[in-house]
Amino acid sequence: MDAIQKTLLEQVADLHEIPEGAYSLRINGQLAGKNSSENIVIEKKEDLPGIDIFIKPGTKKESVHIPVLIAQTGLKELVYNDFHVGEDCDVVIVAGCGIHNAGDQDSEHSGVHRFFLGKNSKVKYVEKHYGQGDGNGKNIMNPVTEVILGEGAYLEMETTQIKGVDSTKRLTKGSVAANATFIVKEKLLTHGSQFAETSFEVTLDGENANAHVVSRSVAKEKSKQLFTSRIDGNNLCSGRSECDAIIMDDAVVSAIPEINANHPDASLVHEAAIGRIAGEQLIKLMTLGLTEKEAEEQIINGFLK
Repeated sequence: MDAIQKTLLEQVADLHEIPEGAYSLRINGQLAGKNSSENIVIEKKEDLPGIDIFIKPGTKKESVHIPVLIAQTGLKELVYNDFHVGEDCDVVIVAGCGIHNAGDQDSEHSGVHRFFLGKNSKVKYVEKHYGQGDGNGKNIMNPVTEVILGEGAYLEMETTQIKGVDSTKRLTKGSVAANATFIVKEKLLTHGSQFAETSFEVTLDGENANAHVVSRSVAKEKSKQLFTSRIDGNNLCSGRSECDAIIMDDAVVSAIPEINANHPDASLVHEAAIGRIAGEQLIKLMTLGLTEKEAEEQIINGFLK
C-alpha cells in the first residue's frame, strides 16, 4: 500500500498495516488480499463481486476486518458481502470505506452487507466512512445493510461518517426473532453542500424482540440531511427510535420517524429533536478562554462522541 492508502486504512479501520487473523482488503475495485483463521473462513464470491464470511459456531473473542479503499477518480463499484454467523458466537466485525479522490470524476462505493446470526450469537459491527482529496470529483457511498437475527441473537451496529463524503444514501433493514436484540448507533456530520440520507426499517417479529435505533448528527453550512425510520412491532416486543440533530448555518435537517404497533403488547417509542447549539453552552466555554469556533467544535465533538 502507498501512503494515501495507508491513511485511508487508518481512518476507516484504525489499522496501520495488514491485520493478523481473518481479513479481506479491497483496493481500487479489486480484492487485494484475504486471510482466513481457524474459526473464520472468507471466500470470494463466484457470481458477484464480494465475499462470504463464515463464522463457525462457538467462536468467541475473535474479529474480522473487511475495509475497502479507493484512491482512483472515476471508479464506481457495487460489492456484496454476506456474514454467516453460527450459533453461540461472540465476535467483532470491522468494516468501512475510505475514498481519496484527487480528480474531476465522481468515485463511488456501494455495498450490500447481509448478516445472518444464529441462535444466541453476539456481534458488534463497526463501520466507518471517510473521504478526502483535492479534486472536483465527488466521494459517494451508498451502503445497504440487511440483518436477520435468530432467536436470542444480539447485534450492535456502530456507523460513523464525519468527513469528506459528498453524498450518501444508507439503508438498514432488520428482522428480529424471539428474545433477540438489534441496536444501531449512528454518528453523522455533513458540511459544505453534502447530502446524507439514512433510512431504518426494523421488523420485530418474535416474542420479546428488541430494537433501539439512535442517530446523532450535525449539519453545517449548506448541507442537507434526511432521517427516516420505521419500526413494526408484530409481537410482544419493545422498540425505540431516536434522532438528535444539531443544525448550523444554512443547513437543512428533516426527520421522519414511524412506528407501527401490530400487536397489543408491542411497546414502541420514537423521538426526534433538531436544534441549534444553545447560546449558554457557547458562553460557558468561551469564559474558559475558547473562541466561539473552538467552543462550537468542543460541543460538536462531545455530541458525536
